[in-house]
Amino acid sequence: MNLLGKAITLFMLLSLCSIQTIKPGTTKPIRGTWLNLTYQDVRNKYMNPAHIDNTNPALWRQKVKELSGMGVNYLVILAVANEGKAFYPSNFMLPAYPADRESPVEAIMNAADENNMQVFMSCGWAQNQDDDLRKPEIRRKQIQIMEEVAGKFGNHKSFYGWYLPVEDAVNPYFPEHAVDAVNTLTAEARRCKPDAVVMISPYGIRLSNVDDPKFAEQIAKVKVDIIAFQDEIGCVPETLPLPLMKENFRKLCDIHKKAGIRFWANNESFTWEKGTNSRESALIPAAFPRFLSQMTGVTKAGAEEILSFAMYGIYDKPNSEMPIGQPCLSAKAYKDYMDWKAGKGRWPLLEATFTNDLPHDAIGKPVVFATPPNSKYNKGNLTDKRLGDEDFKNTNWLGFKDKDMEATLDLGGITNINTLAIRFLNYLPKSIALPNMVDFYISNDGISYKKAKTVAMETSPNNLHDCWIDIAVADGLNTQARYIKIVAENQKGNWLFTDEIMVNPQK
Repeated sequence: MNLLGKAITLFMLLSLCSIQTIKPGTTKPIRGTWLNLTYQDVRNKYMNPAHIDNTNPALWRQKVKELSGMGVNYLVILAVANEGKAFYPSNFMLPAYPADRESPVEAIMNAADENNMQVFMSCGWAQNQDDDLRKPEIRRKQIQIMEEVAGKFGNHKSFYGWYLPVEDAVNPYFPEHAVDAVNTLTAEARRCKPDAVVMISPYGIRLSNVDDPKFAEQIAKVKVDIIAFQDEIGCVPETLPLPLMKENFRKLCDIHKKAGIRFWANNESFTWEKGTNSRESALIPAAFPRFLSQMTGVTKAGAEEILSFAMYGIYDKPNSEMPIGQPCLSAKAYKDYMDWKAGKGRWPLLEATFTNDLPHDAIGKPVVFATPPNSKYNKGNLTDKRLGDEDFKNTNWLGFKDKDMEATLDLGGITNINTLAIRFLNYLPKSIALPNMVDFYISNDGISYKKAKTVAMETSPNNLHDCWIDIAVADGLNTQARYIKIVAENQKGNWLFTDEIMVNPQK
């Protein structure tokens, strides 16, 4: 990178890392996705389903166009070869596709050109998904692949950068062998295509000692342009990973600023069909409220761009001519995401609760419970503007066991009311569930109530491992009242956790 490029990068980093809060509606969307060209194991069964020919160039033209329509700009090719076969016309490997038609890599590059998208080209795999770059023969083979794809695709306007499949754990910091492998490949990448940026996407931040100066020292040794850290929320390396992830990402931004390396995020959009982190368990869409919290978290931390492993095969356009992904639920994930981008439904308010302390008309007003909270979880105050996070032990949550929640709020006087809302936690491993229904009632005298609205709450069936927050919103009420009564219907045998009642929240 030349001096001007370094100066521009440093300016961008300084600007981004100064961000402490974000305005509602400014959470960054997903701008990139990994593309999986090969079926590796059961994890890929919905990304590369059996009913689809994953080497068909028509599939990749269709999917690249659909991804562009979602607002995706960056396509990250996970691997261009596997087990000695190539997904592009190679001079030293056999084709992994019918030799009489356009290769998958060619199809992706051509479609990216047509849709004005940018591609990160891979240099793997020399052998398979377990490539070990400490082995000289693996490193030589990846360099050979890099030289070949640069020669074949370097003239495409969409060839933006390199993705180095060097996903070593930064635990407790980048090991020296990983730094050496990255820097060796980076030097070759810049020799092969000097105008392309270089990106890696390591994991293990949960176990990193981010506060140790050694961590920052090792990051500074890496000669890449971009590090897109995996947030690991989908992988569930710990039972409740979101709060720590957000804390660590805030620290990463400052480390990147000092190192002069662009700070991106890799938000994991998936959860697991069966066991976690198993090659015998398929990746499926996570509940969108969980993914929204991830996006707001890394935006607030100062990430310049958000990529995701993966939008491809996890989110899929409804009525696509070539559907992939988990049946029904990948289309549902797509709709939720696109509704959020369009500012529809409950998503803008839920997003705002993740990013700001929301003023609202119920703050400090007394709440009376017809059904007292369970003594084990009775710390929360539902009108104190203190919100819980994705951790059931957070003392801002108020718990009800095996009973509905009925709460009456006195606003102290007749108040114009347009929006009522209440937040809940969902975490199946601890039998904490969203209510089936939430009824909002209003009254002027505290005696006679009329129903303002009933809100049915939806729970993703992909709920074996994840903790998330959702919200019931009754808006467009255009009424007046002094008293608000909220009845939340608990699911039998479960806990119901809530943390805040909001009246006319100011997003």
